Amino acid sequence: MRLLIGGSTSKIFHLKEFASALTDLGVDCKLVVDTDICNGFPSRKVSDWFQTRKKFDQLISEFKPDVILVDRQRHFALAASKQDIPLVIHLRGNIWKEMEWAKNTLYKSLPKRIALQMWISIARQTFQKSSLIVPICEHLEKIVKRNYPNKKTGVMYQGISSSRWYTSKGMTLKHPCVGLLQGAVIWGKAQEMLILDSVLKSMPDVTFYWAGDGPYRDKILSALGKHDNFKWLGNLQYPDKVREYLTEIDVYALVSGIDMSPLTLQEAQLMKKPVVATNVGGIPELMKNNETGFLIEKCDANEWIEKLSLLINNEQKRKSMGESGRKFVEENFNWSKIAKEFLDILEKHGIK
Repeated sequence: MRLLIGGSTSKIFHLKEFASALTDLGVDCKLVVDTDICNGFPSRKVSDWFQTRKKFDQLISEFKPDVILVDRQRHFALAASKQDIPLVIHLRGNIWKEMEWAKNTLYKSLPKRIALQMWISIARQTFQKSSLIVPICEHLEKIVKRNYPNKKTGVMYQGISSSRWYTSKGMTLKHPCVGLLQGAVIWGKAQEMLILDSVLKSMPDVTFYWAGDGPYRDKILSALGKHDNFKWLGNLQYPDKVREYLTEIDVYALVSGIDMSPLTLQEAQLMKKPVVATNVGGIPELMKNNETGFLIEKCDANEWIEKLSLLINNEQKRKSMGESGRKFVEENFNWSKIAKEFLDILEKHGIK
């Protein structure tokens, strides 16, 4: 089988690992950055608005793929949907909810509303013409089924290479500490971080470090930055600086209003860190409650305080949960397993 993968720049690192695992299974893979091949309005560069499909058509003509896989709904995916080639969409998030949040927050001006409507239109067309949608978790598959009940689906989790996640020289942090590693790009996710306001007050001797950034950064910092035990580190270079960060923290916290398959949760567990995370979306599928960490219900500050305090004050508990976490991720989310499951999904639905 010849598989063409069109991916976003932010995911190309992981898609290379996926393509490598598929190659080991005998699949002829070609991976490209989708915007390098096909782009258009409303991309940020005006020059891209007038891009033709020449590069895309040449790619198809030369590689002759049997299947095309995309990891987002953009112009590359739209062009692929117009080919007589099976199109598989790897869906990473609840795009319907994300578009709604965008409309009510960042995209209020007329130009941005026009851009948002174009993205919605492109997504709708690619979904309708796709042969298969592979959501990144079971929770998201249920959402897909509500929107496209007649579409073929199959869950494909985010894989990860455990060999890349090992103890290294850690960055300088004040202990005891809790580490957050998450963006502030979608308000529905980021706003849950505000629950930490009362947590920070109740745990003054514990330093909370936040690594991440996004358009909602200032909203988060205005509420939490007033606490002496809250430190913002900005974005960290991936993966080396992220590894140094995860090496040093005592507990990893994922404080999210909604999430599908946050890779940082897998990374923290591979670094043998106990995890505490909000019990939403696909998060419960990526950890084992009470074994690799703890799940906390939304808006429950008291539970955050209780579970974080338990781990901060119990080194043996942190160690045992950390060991269990690495084993769990290694066994369930290695790329070899993910690649085999992906091929099984294609075969199940008659896509070759």
